[in-house]
Amino acid sequence: MAGTCKALLFVTVAVAAVLGTAHGASYTVGAPAGSWDLRTNYANWASSINFRAGDQLVFKYTSGAHDVLEVSKANYDSCSGSSPLATFQTGDDTVSLPAGGVTRYFICGVPGHCAAGMKLAVKVEAAASTSPNTGAPSPVPMAMAPRAAGPSVAMPPSTSGASAASVGSLAGLVLAALVAGLAFY
Repeated sequence: MAGTCKALLFVTVAVAAVLGTAHGASYTVGAPAGSWDLRTNYANWASSINFRAGDQLVFKYTSGAHDVLEVSKANYDSCSGSSPLATFQTGDDTVSLPAGGVTRYFICGVPGHCAAGMKLAVKVEAAASTSPNTGAPSPVPMAMAPRAAGPSVAMPPSTSGASAASVGSLAGLVLAALVAGLAFY
């Protein structure tokens, strides 16, 4: 009986540890120096991030001055907000990226803003797996149209969400190790 309880506890702890590391990072679009605005170069910002399934995008902006439309590639290329897939208008919008192997397209629907560079293409890779490396090179980030005017400023990715995810994973693993240690004590 005691051996069965220990085995069950070990399996429970192992599952909890795996689940604790399965959630993704959260990226504030344009951070740390920018946001969803007319000044940020989104091509530069997105090119330094490997977005994965399970990650989240957080769009922060002044509600009423901007919005976020998720659109098709054709509407992204033409800056058309006529038939959005989704519309966000709160000024603090979170968009989940649940599936890998896709590119998601976002524009500001305020007339002239997309043409001025307020557009973002996010290539979402599959979630990290434990399978061995196949030797294939990492995909190159998708290039986006240059801004119509103004200086280009590279914006590094927001690491606040990524750090929070790492801390949560580490805490889960430490807790799992403690419980496992107590089970075999």
